[in-house]
Amino acid sequence: MTQQATDERPGIAAAIVVHEGRVLMVRRRVSEGQLSWQFPAGEVEPGEEREAAAVRETKEEAGLTVEAVKLLGERVHPKTGRLMSYTACQILGGRAHVADTEELAWVSHGEIPEYVPYGLFEPVQDYLDGILSA
Repeated sequence: MTQQATDERPGIAAAIVVHEGRVLMVRRRVSEGQLSWQFPAGEVEPGEEREAAAVRETKEEAGLTVEAVKLLGERVHPKTGRLMSYTACQILGGRAHVADTEELAWVSHGEIPEYVPYGLFEPVQDYLDGILSA
């Protein structure tokens, strides 16, 4: 099943990658020229599953080979109006490096508000609260 936003723009798939007690965040330039930290993410291509898009974007942006574990949830993003899907992924191989982004970081549970001061989508926050607090 492919996902399309209600305005016909492709949906965006984000990968939530946790490794050794930290979650992967990437920093990219947004249209205003500011830098913004977020999860590896990008448009779902025609005919592509949202989970597959999250896996592909992680490889493109951070050089990691991951597999989708489970879909955490979807929403229309409050700032962009785009349909967003969030998929928990686990690392299969590779070493994270800056590929198609400005910078990347492995962020601890307590550091998340410094990177994302406006808060996370509740199902993503709940997942990270559980897996990073364990």
